[in-house]
This record gives sequence, structure tokens and C-alpha cells, in this order.
Amino acid sequence: MKKTFLFGFALSAISISSFAQTDTLFVNNQKIACVVKELTTDAVRYSYPNEDLVNTVYKNTVNKIIFKSGRVQTFAEATSFKKVNSADDYENVTITGVESEVKGLYKLGEVSSKAVGTTALANQERVKDRAYRKMKLQAAMMGGNIVYLTAQRTQGNVYGTEYQAASPTETNLTGICYTSTLSSLEDLKKAIADRKEFGTFERFKLGGSDSNIKREEVYLNFSLKEIHDNNGIITLEGNLDGLTKVNKFLLAGITADHISIFYRDKSTVYSYSLKL
Repeated sequence: MKKTFLFGFALSAISISSFAQTDTLFVNNQKIACVVKELTTDAVRYSYPNEDLVNTVYKNTVNKIIFKSGRVQTFAEATSFKKVNSADDYENVTITGVESEVKGLYKLGEVSSKAVGTTALANQERVKDRAYRKMKLQAAMMGGNIVYLTAQRTQGNVYGTEYQAASPTETNLTGICYTSTLSSLEDLKKAIADRKEFGTFERFKLGGSDSNIKREEVYLNFSLKEIHDNNGIITLEGNLDGLTKVNKFLLAGITADHISIFYRDKSTVYSYSLKL
């Protein structure tokens, strides 16, 4: 017994010693034991132990590095992102026109937003703010926390004349939704265990011409068929009561008591909460 204990202690000591001889990258809920080679203005370059190949990861996805010396370095690029679990967290979504701010993040899909004034006297800035708010709502429904704005078109109020009808101010936005942190397949499997049947208790709906999101209690059955993991982007294949044309849903978030799924039907987007 004494020899066994000593042998186990020796193995533990070797393991700890080996780990201490590497740097550790904390990237999207995972730890990477490596040797950091270089820190550039927007990326971290590293190699795995006993390998010469140099890998690159953008700072946007790196939470921190613990160097083998014990020094800890955090990165403002990653820590500036806020957590989004549902449409309730839409104010945590950032909209940027700087492409470098989304490098290395995880692309969830395209988003668009349109807001129109109610009259030809509508305030242009208020209409524009409404369009940005709608884009944030849509991104939050997808589980995203940052949108790269690719196009913005704003038309001012046009006052009517005897030759031309009046038209109110209008803002159209298009962009790409990203997230800095993905829900992992392991987290999903842990949350749902072996369950295949779920009940919804809430639905968020946002139409292309809606001025605000519609939130309502909805009790439907969802039957899970398969789970797909596409480079970290998780989709659930299954049947939701009342839907015949849609059977694939984006996993938008996981909390202690529910998971959120998202889908798009033409210009309208939906998010359902499934009770765990």
C-alpha cells in the first residue's frame, strides 16, 4: 500500500510539473495547454507542447492567459462582451461597424431591421434608434451578443407637394450576428440528459414590420430527433407542434431552468423557451 501511494504521488507530481511547464489559454469555455509564441495587436500565436506548428487565435475569443511563470494576462477584447441568454438581454448586444471587432467570433447568421416613422413629421433619430433596437432584439433571440453592421440606409422625411406624396423617415439596417461564447454540446447534453420530449412555456416573436417584440405564454410540445454540431454552432432537429415547414432550430442559450431555440420564417423570427 505504501509503495502504491508513493507511486501515485509521483505520477501526480509529474503531471503537475508538466502542466506547470506550459502556458494555458482560456478560449470559449475551454483550456488549451500550449506554449505562447507571440502576442500581436489582434491575435495570440501558440504551439502545442512538443510541436513546431504555430496556431493563431484572435484576442476576441481569448479570456485570459496563465503563463507558466504564474503571471495572468486578461484581454479587454473578450471581457468587454456581455452575456446574452434570451431576448430579455438585448441591451447587452453591441453593434459595431469595425470588422476587426468580430474576428475570431462565432457567426450565427444574418440579421436585418427596418423602422419607419408613423407620419412625415416623425423624428429621424428616434426612428433610427428603433431600427437599432430591433436589430439588437433579433440578435439576442439568436443568442448573439455582437452584430457587425454591413449596411445602413436612412431616408429623411419627404413632405408632400401637389406633384409628390409625402413619405415618413425610414431606416434599414443589415448585418451579421456573432457570439463570443458558444453553448457547448457537453453543456446541452448535461442539461437535457436523455430527454426527447419538452414543453414550451414562452415565445418571442419579431416581424419585419413590427415596432417591438411580442412576448407571450405558449404551451406546445417539442420532440427532439437529433442534435447537430457544426464547428460549435448547435442546431436541434425536431418537431414543434403546429410547424410543418420548419424542423431545424438554432440553440440560442442554456440556463438553469430552460433552453432557448430560434428559427426564422421569411421576415419574421421566433424564439421559444423549452422548460427543463
